[in-house]
Amino acid sequence: MTAIQLSVPAARALQLAAQGLLSPVRKKAVKQDVLAAIRQMGVLQIDTIHVVARSPYLVLWSRLGNYQPCWLDELLEERRLFEYWAHEASFLPIEDYGLYRHRMIDPGSMGWKYSAKWMEEHGAAIELLLQHIRRHGPVRSADFKRTDGKGGGWWEWKPEKRSLEVLFTAGRLMIAKRHNFHRIYDLAERILPDWDDARMPSTAETQRTLLLKAVQAMGIAKASWIGDYFRTAKSRPSPDPEILADDGSLLRATVDGWQQPLYIHPAHRELALAAAGGLLKPSATSLLSPFDPLVWDRKRALELFDFDYRLECYTPEAKRSYGYFTLPILHRGALAGRLDAKAHRSQGVFQVKALYLEPGTRTSQRFVTELAATLRRFAAWHGTPQVAIDQCTPRAFRSMLKAALA
Repeated sequence: MTAIQLSVPAARALQLAAQGLLSPVRKKAVKQDVLAAIRQMGVLQIDTIHVVARSPYLVLWSRLGNYQPCWLDELLEERRLFEYWAHEASFLPIEDYGLYRHRMIDPGSMGWKYSAKWMEEHGAAIELLLQHIRRHGPVRSADFKRTDGKGGGWWEWKPEKRSLEVLFTAGRLMIAKRHNFHRIYDLAERILPDWDDARMPSTAETQRTLLLKAVQAMGIAKASWIGDYFRTAKSRPSPDPEILADDGSLLRATVDGWQQPLYIHPAHRELALAAAGGLLKPSATSLLSPFDPLVWDRKRALELFDFDYRLECYTPEAKRSYGYFTLPILHRGALAGRLDAKAHRSQGVFQVKALYLEPGTRTSQRFVTELAATLRRFAAWHGTPQVAIDQCTPRAFRSMLKAALA
């Protein structure tokens, strides 16, 4: 089949459609929509920063609008989701468990997430920990008192916490549920009693499936984008997407002005043809998490959306350009800006510390009206109905936005 030819705006529209971000939310969300959204993305990355809602809840809000965050927790407890290392620490559909067993069986390949030395040096204590869980049931890290005199910094986990995490990476423990977002660990055989490693796909089949899932989730992909999605390859994806295109497992595409070939999953063939014909019109205005699949690959966001984005929470405050935890602003197919926000829940105030529009963004009345409506919905969902705007770039946009919010 001839390659599908797309303009850059059409390629953007196709990726937004594949990610569930093309159009505004049209219906009230139900719990099943949370699971459907995660299946569509293939993965929901976990992060614990909560100046606003934590990242996984933000990613779902961008796609579902006003939904109940407890549904995510319930789906984990109901064994319809599980946690493991995918893009990073992630919620994943339970039917994909077999795709990650190779990583669990070979945890040494997981880098800093696993320590064979720790397992060897603390083997007796780890066995006692497993016996404790076997006899007494699931545990939290908080169930164990710190006895080493250290302060508990980011890389100073108490021994039990390190052991729990190493056992989790090795697949011997799974996350049974979360309480106040804290992990509760249990034996893998209690959570998935019917699992048998005989059902595990081969390494080659796993790689092929994850590659196809990554391309489907992105809608359209360069070869260089594929390996990052599920962290399957540091350089060239395997198998070669050209081979998959030869056998019809992928469709080829070209984008105006780009030299490299791109790939589309056959499930998106009709969407891609609609995009090529100018029939896929992005109309959503939303706020995104820094860990949203649309922007977590900073290179892809720059190449496809011309959006130069960096998360600055790990940058010293004096060196930040935009703010601690800036949320990209999606508007009708463009990443039009970013805002640094904080939800003051006890006061009911959603503070926009700073908002920056991308150069060339038109501050039309439609844009102002739709962004104000999005901010009102976002703030209300946080339980902070009062929106305060501290500063904007350009400065004149602040008065326009405040008037639209009034």
